[in-house]
Amino acid sequence: MAVSLDAMETLAAAIAVLFVGAAVQARIGLLRDNNIPIPVVGGLLFAVLTTVAFLGFDFRIGFDMALKEPMMLAFFTSIGLGADFRLLVRGGPRLLLFGAVCIVYLILQDGLGLVAAMGMDLHPLVGLLGGSITLSGGHGTGAAYAARFADVQNIAGVMELAMACATFGLIIGGLIGGPVAGRLIRLHNLEAASSHEYPVARQETETHSPVNSDTLLQTLFIILVCLIGGLLLAKALAGAAFTLPGFVWCLMIGVMLRNLEHLVPSLAIHRPTVDMLGSVSLSIFLAMALMSLRLWELLSLAGPLLVMLLIQTVGMALFASLVTFRVMGSNYDSAIIAGGHCGFGMGATPTAVANMEALTHRYGPSPQAFLVVPLMGAFFIDFLNALVIQGYLALPLFGS
Repeated sequence: MAVSLDAMETLAAAIAVLFVGAAVQARIGLLRDNNIPIPVVGGLLFAVLTTVAFLGFDFRIGFDMALKEPMMLAFFTSIGLGADFRLLVRGGPRLLLFGAVCIVYLILQDGLGLVAAMGMDLHPLVGLLGGSITLSGGHGTGAAYAARFADVQNIAGVMELAMACATFGLIIGGLIGGPVAGRLIRLHNLEAASSHEYPVARQETETHSPVNSDTLLQTLFIILVCLIGGLLLAKALAGAAFTLPGFVWCLMIGVMLRNLEHLVPSLAIHRPTVDMLGSVSLSIFLAMALMSLRLWELLSLAGPLLVMLLIQTVGMALFASLVTFRVMGSNYDSAIIAGGHCGFGMGATPTAVANMEALTHRYGPSPQAFLVVPLMGAFFIDFLNALVIQGYLALPLFGS
């Protein structure tokens, strides 16, 4: 038996999943104490229930995900609308440092996958698919390389393998970030910096009025302009030698509009409303992404592949704790960055931001982390990942 939900019903289900996730998190101390994001709690619970319904009763729910991409685009646009160039300049060196950390991890991630695959007598390309291709790259990068490997290497079931690995990463990325960062904060007795250390953010908080219907309509219109403009640019430049995905264009337009207010004060964007809409969009996007997971497809993974993915999970947690945290400064901001790194190192940028939101909601703000991690995840990680993957594929091991 199958039931299909339309776009409006799917949206209602996603919001209900968030309510359930919040209620479950509030009642289970283990989830609350380890800062597991509410969309991850609710989405995974729903996915587990649908998996039981499918395996036990052959009952499947279909979703209309027409609103999923717009929610993701709105989330990235809100990041752009919050990117003040003054903070970008201040955070530039940190972004470069974090980029170096990410390159080292991508190399390690593929190395772990390769060694694990060869140790269990799997094809070396399976090691890359269980490495940065799907875990740091996500479903999109995984699908692209899976199609390529299927054509060139004729590996059976490679697409299913890639999607299963990416799904596993998305789940784990939302589960380990909070515990890793929370442990670092407690172990080193770290505290958020006082508000006077962030004069730009403090000034905006003091001068902006509360959210109301006018600010909501104005900000919603600005976000829609960014979405429409970003998608038009992505479509127009689709055939160019150098292309960027639509969400990056949306983010860039948001950055441009955000910083126009320095030249034209009347164009000032209401930051509290941007933050609110960005948080809502992120929560709904993650709820939709997780509640539609087909967990039974993960159950079909072979034992050796599960072992490889568990090795990657341990590797990510250790790297974030021992390398990301220390290189980025061994302070409160670096702990939040480490939690975000777990999010997009195993899953995706929205997962990273959800991890950081859960952490900062409990421990205090970290404007630096919310500047560095989303920019790395949105702009640079795919480019760096492509370089590392091509470097590995050039090894004699792969017949190059």
